[in-house]
Amino acid sequence: MRNKGLIITLTLLVSALCIYFLSLTLISRGVQKDAVTYASRTGRLDEKKRQHYLDSVWRAPVFGPLTYKDVRTSELGLGLDLKGGMHVTLEVSPVEIVRAMSGNSKDPAFTRALARAQELQKTNPSTPFTTLFAQSFREVAPTDKLARIFANTTNKSRGIDINSTNEKVIGEINQEVEEAIDRSFNILRTRVDKFGTSQPNIQRVKGTGRIQIELPGVDNPDRVRKLLQGQAKLEFWEVWRADEFSPYLAQLDQVLSAKQQASAAVKSATTDTTATAAAATAGDSTSLASQLAKKKPATAAKADSAAPQKSVLAGLFTMPGTLGTNIRDTARVNAVLRSPDVRAVLPSNLTFMWGVKPDVIEGQEYLQLYAIRKSRDGEAPIGGEVISDARGDIDPTNGRAEVSMQMNPTGARKWQRLTAANIGRQVAIVLDDYVYSAPVVQAEIAGGNSSISGNFQIEEAQDLASVLKAGKLPAPTRIVEEAVVGPSLGQEAINQGLYSTLGGLAVIMLFMALYYGRAGVVADAALLFNLFLIMGVLAQFSFALTLPGIAGLLLVIAASVDANVLIFERIREELNHGLQLKDAIAKGYSRAFSAIFDSNVTTLIIALILGFFGTGPVQNFAITLGIGVFTSFLSAVYVSRLIIEWLVKGKETSSLSFSTALSRNLFKGLNFDIVGKRKLAYAFSTVIIVVGFGLMYLQGGPNLGVDFRGGRAYIVDFNKPMVASDVRDLLHNQYFAGAGTEAKTFGSPNRLRITTGYLADDESVEADKKVETALLTGLKAKYSAENPVVQSTSKVGATIADDIKKTSVLSLGLTLLAIFVYVLFRFEKWQYSMAAVVSLFHDALILIASFPIARALGLNYEMDQVFVAAVLTTIGFSMNDTIVIYDRIREYLRENKHLTFAQVVNPALNSTFSRTMITFTTVFLVMLVLYIFGGETLRSFSFAMLIGIIFGTYSSLFIAAPLILDTYGRKEKERLNTTTDVDAPKLSTAQV
Repeated sequence: MRNKGLIITLTLLVSALCIYFLSLTLISRGVQKDAVTYASRTGRLDEKKRQHYLDSVWRAPVFGPLTYKDVRTSELGLGLDLKGGMHVTLEVSPVEIVRAMSGNSKDPAFTRALARAQELQKTNPSTPFTTLFAQSFREVAPTDKLARIFANTTNKSRGIDINSTNEKVIGEINQEVEEAIDRSFNILRTRVDKFGTSQPNIQRVKGTGRIQIELPGVDNPDRVRKLLQGQAKLEFWEVWRADEFSPYLAQLDQVLSAKQQASAAVKSATTDTTATAAAATAGDSTSLASQLAKKKPATAAKADSAAPQKSVLAGLFTMPGTLGTNIRDTARVNAVLRSPDVRAVLPSNLTFMWGVKPDVIEGQEYLQLYAIRKSRDGEAPIGGEVISDARGDIDPTNGRAEVSMQMNPTGARKWQRLTAANIGRQVAIVLDDYVYSAPVVQAEIAGGNSSISGNFQIEEAQDLASVLKAGKLPAPTRIVEEAVVGPSLGQEAINQGLYSTLGGLAVIMLFMALYYGRAGVVADAALLFNLFLIMGVLAQFSFALTLPGIAGLLLVIAASVDANVLIFERIREELNHGLQLKDAIAKGYSRAFSAIFDSNVTTLIIALILGFFGTGPVQNFAITLGIGVFTSFLSAVYVSRLIIEWLVKGKETSSLSFSTALSRNLFKGLNFDIVGKRKLAYAFSTVIIVVGFGLMYLQGGPNLGVDFRGGRAYIVDFNKPMVASDVRDLLHNQYFAGAGTEAKTFGSPNRLRITTGYLADDESVEADKKVETALLTGLKAKYSAENPVVQSTSKVGATIADDIKKTSVLSLGLTLLAIFVYVLFRFEKWQYSMAAVVSLFHDALILIASFPIARALGLNYEMDQVFVAAVLTTIGFSMNDTIVIYDRIREYLRENKHLTFAQVVNPALNSTFSRTMITFTTVFLVMLVLYIFGGETLRSFSFAMLIGIIFGTYSSLFIAAPLILDTYGRKEKERLNTTTDVDAPKLSTAQV
């Protein structure tokens, strides 16, 4: 084997990284276990205590210098379907942005065009709103110009004036919409980071105005909805100086110290690790007054000189040189500041707000606390609505980053008064109660134009400008997709995923050992190594494992075996040809390489397309599949060869075997006339497709899932088995009339999955509550004794459902196109590409047809995003089979130049038949295990895969290769029909 040293080095390096990151996962799990133990001292888990424990060690070292935060962000996490939590897709509404840019114009033409565009959006959900608005304005006022409405002071900085064309105006509106989405993303990211969940995930959806958010472990969906959909609140507040508020803190320190001394006996019984850590950080002799002395005049410092040396507040406010604390202790400080004792001491117009960004001091992260001067009515002196523009830029005079800010006339007057009253003092810029900046006012500022300078990086200046603009154009967000998974369902999913993974792994390992003997054991070792690599890589990139990810994992396990099967079958062939063991091994690996390479490339193409166009579960499946392509190639092609060559190194004879009594003669001497039966196969496939689509028509169309048609779905548990049809009739007839409501048993007889299209077009929170209230009212009215409990909810809006359908069709089309191009590149004949694509399209049609057939037989599975993943994965599986056959045909034609395609196609199909059937068996058994043990969530996927594996294997044999012959023309077909057993050219065993 070439470059053996490089392969060994690479393998060791990757293995070391995987061990490291998986060890971080184990350490993180250990900390979480300790938190549960700490919170269960009374015999019952106290969730607040558990979270308090995790907060207390969040910034504390748990593995060398690594803190729990470092470990947690580098672990292999669990997705929402395994852990419980909430997934939300929000869409930023462009309507208010357009309205705000117009200066809230009441112009009749503008108002009618805006209303018309909103109506068109309902039937054209995937078309950008600005495009619909431009179209509507042309229809409402054909000769009018948008510049008449949008040429105002707000848009002057964008270059819009009375002479601007409609195209210029729409272009600037599009840019403002895009910037508003970015601002919304930054605001939501800050809110999510402050929400307190572990491993939150927020990302923009490519090419849309949507933002996806995952919050594992949340147990209050209503709070999340309010948090995410609330408008950004930008305010400007006056700030107390240290010499003004420190006397209050000194008084407060005395009160808290006295209370602490009074409860010392109780406190000593309970060790507070957080306080210990905070005290250690604070030092051993400084009071809070001493810490702030540098910022106070001498009189204030003198007033505080009587403060106790060991103060309570000094153990809380541990930030050197100013008021603040180590970021891990912010929860404790919040609890103290909210206490009645504190509120009784502090004046009513003094409140505290945290800075949004931590400062790093001597390797520790600290968060500053700002003393905000409140007004009597609680209203900020200036709100964000007065900001007309803000931009981050470089000051040409000193080359430092700064933020330029412009206000409207009303804001300019308020800003002049505020700055005049606060010269030499700070003014805090506050968004959603977090201080983004608190610049010092240098002079009274008139005219509303001002600059904010400081120790900014240009990116920080741009972020602050984005914050300031958040108050300029409110961009409301609405939830267009949502899923809430209860923790009990998550634990059940973990068990199902674990059982299916272990079951699938055990089946494959047993099969390989029984079929290939000691070589099969080597393949099993490579398989376990591959599993280890996948989990390690997932951990390295902080990916979360989900149920679809587990399905992808099982598929990768089965597919990686296919590479070993290809290699071992080749080695067996070379041994049968009389080669010595070492030579047979070398030649077997060499000859199998091209087929393995091509198979992996086609699978990678599918994974990339699924990852690019898919969302949520499909994307997670694609990530696992894509990683598995690389790890499988490394483990099956290189690691297994290293082991095998080590086993036979320096030995004349070896006990290493590639067959057993079971497999030695199983597929020997095959001579099926597969090509001769191709017309029967064409007819058989046609019948299945016609019957399937005919049944689909009679059933009223395809049984689409919620993510394709829009609507809401609920998983409801009862305390006894339920008749799904009765529940469906009750809800459909009395509560969700005409809304396409369905109910079916989900996993167990006492659990139902109820889907409805009731109020599907209304994506508001109010509609969500109305539908859920109607559901529970209906269930409790008739089944109150059965105690119905909603365990999980999901919602997909009409807009996103339409997009999912379009991207699903697009992903299927792009997959077929990419495979056509790749096969053409590799095999250099369009006939190969055409036959492969037709065969794969045949597989997709068969899969679609199988669902209405199954429905007619009582198996009611929905077509959803996971179904699309199953179709594309089936295409990948079928293509792998086809590639192996094509590769053997190409090999025969190169080595026997006097033979034609018609003469080698049947021998090629027969010589690869053993590999085809072994791969079929292993993948089928794994999917069967997944179907049985994987749970209801993956039942549709595993069913589709079982059908796909059967017909993918069938099409690679009876359609993909034979179809090439039909495209070659009359001469090739006549040659096949006139060749007899007597005069047909014989391929030698070495060629076969």
